[in-house]
Amino acid sequence: MNVKERLPLSNSKIAEKLNSIGDLLEESGDNPYRVKAYRNAATVVGRNSREVSEILEDKGLEGLMELDGIGISLSHVIQRIAEDGHVLLLDRLLKEVNPEVSLSSVPGVGKKLAAEIHNKLGIENLHDLEIAANDGRLAAVPGMGEKRLRAVRECLAGRFHRFPVMKSPKVQSHIHSPGNNPEVNVAEILNIDNEYNLAVKKHSLPLITPKRFNPTRSAWLPVLHTVRNNRRYTAMYSNTARAHELGTQRDWVVIYLDGGNLQWTVVTARYGSLAGKRVVRGHERECLEFYQLPAVAAPSQ
Repeated sequence: MNVKERLPLSNSKIAEKLNSIGDLLEESGDNPYRVKAYRNAATVVGRNSREVSEILEDKGLEGLMELDGIGISLSHVIQRIAEDGHVLLLDRLLKEVNPEVSLSSVPGVGKKLAAEIHNKLGIENLHDLEIAANDGRLAAVPGMGEKRLRAVRECLAGRFHRFPVMKSPKVQSHIHSPGNNPEVNVAEILNIDNEYNLAVKKHSLPLITPKRFNPTRSAWLPVLHTVRNNRRYTAMYSNTARAHELGTQRDWVVIYLDGGNLQWTVVTARYGSLAGKRVVRGHERECLEFYQLPAVAAPSQ
């Protein structure tokens, strides 16, 4: 989060982040209806005459859900952004989406030009690209002529659904956080893990190009978007330094609850009663109950 941002965030700042999520979801191959939902939420929040922080303080999540097109999942996302300035979903998408893929999604900006923009200006997302298109920096990039520059400006203005932001009275700097994320049981997480691994074997998932630990910049990371009990999840292999060090980057699966700062890692157990079973790390006792297995001591290291 930008340290200069003051909390709670204004409606305009929240709308910018919702638009960013929509753009990144689109680039990662997510459901078009979900992409549209985030962009619609950005428009609704940006045009609302009352600050989100006021709504949360007055009515909680139920107040946000009274807004057009805002359901329980989106209300949690909006709450997190307003109160914390960021949300896990956006943080993850920013890490996983290759900036050159993002920039080349704009008509007229091919892969070569996207790489040039990224290398010369350090631009990694479409919002920064729009700023550069209007402050003169983008015009200085070789290959960016006047006609192409105008097309980029028009495309981004249309994509972000520019709208006037209504002013509202000053709000308190601290608001109460109403409600918590629903509890999720181990059975649900393991079921999602199973769905992900089956889909990987069938080669039926979209692949994204992770920025980290990917020197060839290949699209190898399968991503699953799924729903359980009105909760939206995203699952993918763990692309972390530790996973690569242990050679488990195609075994460890990270599952994110969209709209809440919650995530779980599912791995194949190596020791004890759970050896060979898929387990949710940190929830081994619940996994024993799920598999109806007795607990035995792991071998000494």
